Order: sequence, then structure tokens, then C-alpha cells
Amino acid sequence: MTAPEAGRDGAIDPRAFRTVLGQFCTGVTVITTTEDDGTPVGFACQSFAALSLDPPLVLFCPTKQSRSWAAIERAGRFCVNVLAEEQQQTCARFGSREPDKFAGLDWTSSPLGSPVLTGSLAHIDCTVETVHDGGDHWVVFGRVSSLSEVRDDKERPLLFYRGQYTGIEPEKTTPAPWRDDLEAFLTSVTEDTWL
Repeated sequence: MTAPEAGRDGAIDPRAFRTVLGQFCTGVTVITTTEDDGTPVGFACQSFAALSLDPPLVLFCPTKQSRSWAAIERAGRFCVNVLAEEQQQTCARFGSREPDKFAGLDWTSSPLGSPVLTGSLAHIDCTVETVHDGGDHWVVFGRVSSLSEVRDDKERPLLFYRGQYTGIEPEKTTPAPWRDDLEAFLTSVTEDTWL
């Protein structure tokens, strides 16, 4: 199989770009906040990642046209809801243009006042730290204010791969010795380990 060629002007074909990047499996989150009048707002987001342990920072990347992002920017705070495998319909709703995405959904308020979706595996409550240009998206850095407890280590996350939802079954093995302290594990690994 050969790589898709760029056009004569060096531009990457958007369809090829999406297909190739679709080989990277991602978790799925819903980023939420509330308007000044208390109206809940949110959108489905795959482009979420941990950024820094000290200070505790995360990032996500909304499109520049996103109305939900505009609400988050005004509020200055947001909550990342990590979706469970059984929340496919919730993800589809928050990825749609449906006007009231919270209709019929149970949720509570995070300590900062953003919606926490009932049934989510975990949530991360944040304030907007900085915003950076990222082409047709913004790259938003959030400072973590509080974290939920892990609901159940046997529950599975909702994943997205090759344009569709998927899941994963955790291995029934003894946890690796670095599982409880990933930072210590990563900092103890030498460059030669990866060769």
C-alpha cells in the first residue's frame, strides 16, 4: 500500500488526511459548561489530551465556528466528561446539531458549575488557561481544578476508530508495576529502552 500523494501544490487531500488519522484510536469526551442564565451547553470531542502534571493541564481543540466553544470561552470554565462504552447515543447527540442536547439526560453540577453527565466514567473540572491558534481549530489549555473518583476499573471507555465506535476489553492480568505511578515509570525509562 502506498501513501496518498499530495496535490501538485503540495496540499494534502482532506479525505486522505481523515482516513489516515482515523487509524489512530481515540477516546471520546463531552466538553460542557453553562451559560450565564444556567443553560447547559456541550459538544462531543475526540481531540482531548492530558498536557502537564505540574501544573495540572489538559487540552482540547474545538472548531473555530463552534457555538459551544464560544459559550465555554465566555464562561471561562469547562468540564470534560469521559464517556463510557454504553454512552454511544449520548456521544451522537452531542455531536449533532440538535438544539437541546441535554433534553432527557441526567446531569449534576461540577464544583465549578459545569454539567457532569450521569454515567460518565470520569470527569475533569477545569478553568480556561490559554487559547492558541490551531488552523481551523483552537487549541485550548485548561487548568484542572478538580477530578472525579474513578467509577469502576472494570468499566470500558467509548472509543472511536476508523469512523465508528468501538470498545476494548481490559486484560485480566496483574496491573503493571507502573500503573499507579505513570510519571515515575516514564521518567525512569531510558532512551535505550525504546531502541
